[in-house]
Amino acid sequence: MTATEDADAVNTGAGRHSWVAELLRFDRDGDTFTVTNAERGPAPRLFGGLVAAQALYAAGCTVDAGKLPQSLHLYFVRGGRYDVETELCVQRIRTGRSFDTRQVSVRQDGEVILELIASFHRPEPGADWHPPAPASLELDDAVPKHPALGFADRFDIRAAPADASAFAVPPYWIRTREPIEDDPLLRACTLTFISDIGPLPVIRPPGTRLAFDVGFATSLDHSIWFHRPFHPRRWHRYEVSSVNNSDARGLARGALYDASGALIASTAQEGLWRL
Repeated sequence: MTATEDADAVNTGAGRHSWVAELLRFDRDGDTFTVTNAERGPAPRLFGGLVAAQALYAAGCTVDAGKLPQSLHLYFVRGGRYDVETELCVQRIRTGRSFDTRQVSVRQDGEVILELIASFHRPEPGADWHPPAPASLELDDAVPKHPALGFADRFDIRAAPADASAFAVPPYWIRTREPIEDDPLLRACTLTFISDIGPLPVIRPPGTRLAFDVGFATSLDHSIWFHRPFHPRRWHRYEVSSVNNSDARGLARGALYDASGALIASTAQEGLWRL
């Protein structure tokens, strides 16, 4: 492993915070958190991966530090907006010895834009296995990709040479350009952010041209299962496959692997495509 790839073993430096940590700096009043997102992408709506990461972080702030994100399930209820105060209200559903459950309602101007439920688990010994999954795209065969997406400059992305779209279409390889603090919750939020880059293009109806001006598309819901520690500065391969299209909706399953082939997280997302 190179020194660059191992840079995630250290913090970002005294007095500095990573871009992820800056996005997760909230004002807090009990279990209510507020933040205003000013940084914009090319799309007018708030990037779903960003607000999902913020919701997970708010939930994690109410959990004992010894319990780590196990899974999350969320619905994108309305499109969010930049430059509008976002309120995240956490409800403590259950606090147990091994598992904690939290629900987060995210609102702008009093209207819910996202609902999340997340589970946190205290690590414990057990079997460590998953079926092998040969890479459908080797890192050496991938080429640099610069998608026209918000926050894309935060990442190194390498995609298949055939991907000429303005998006990053899985399978692709990804890592953060800068170190992220050695904090399991922050890194899980980074993974949450990344996991929303890619599924929507995959679930478009067969034969549909991939471009911003084709129909209307939006994510409806999203799920993540966190399996193993995530190191954002190391290369990871994101595999996403479409499993259904019906009723103007498409469903995709995803998996994030590290360079050794270890399964780091599993994802699922359903999206709406109106042509």
